[in-house]
Amino acid sequence: MNTILFTIAAYLIGSLSFAVVVSKLFGLADPRTYGSKNPGATNVLRSGNKAAAAVTLLGDAVKGWLAVWLALRFGEQFGVGEGGIALAALAVFVGHLWPVFFRFKGGKGVATALGVLLGLNVWLGVATLITWLVIAYAFRYSSLAALVASVFAPFYYGLLFGVDRILPAVLAMSALLIYRHRGNISNLLAGKESRIGSKKK
Repeated sequence: MNTILFTIAAYLIGSLSFAVVVSKLFGLADPRTYGSKNPGATNVLRSGNKAAAAVTLLGDAVKGWLAVWLALRFGEQFGVGEGGIALAALAVFVGHLWPVFFRFKGGKGVATALGVLLGLNVWLGVATLITWLVIAYAFRYSSLAALVASVFAPFYYGLLFGVDRILPAVLAMSALLIYRHRGNISNLLAGKESRIGSKKK
């Protein structure tokens, strides 16, 4: 029962869409109405407001970290084991993708996935972040950087911890992230993908 409660709580935390909330607080257009129509930091950046994009990025990452931290910090005393931590990690990510508070229309999960990985292990998150930064700097495509980082994340986890009950959650998160970027993959192949920092049309 406690594992279910932790999983539900993680999903609800993930359902907080900072792109929408922050845009409203900054007096910006709803990010679901322009650019990629994705409620995430990269699309908020297309509004031209770097501060709003930074706050969105931080908020989405922190919620991923928070859900995992809560599970790690308090799970054991409530009988929530490794499997429950894995479920919480995946649930907060799923909450971001399909948020109950925003008609199940969420972002693509890059920042939240990073937060989850940092919550599981700092070095895991840092290694994945460095991968994203290298690809983003070299090619100027946020989506390509996310795709490459998502492929490497389970590999990094395996190197650090081997095969355990949390690895399938990391694999599932990576698979979902790639799935959510299927439109970006088509645009990349067609040469139509927007580069980092491009303004909304």
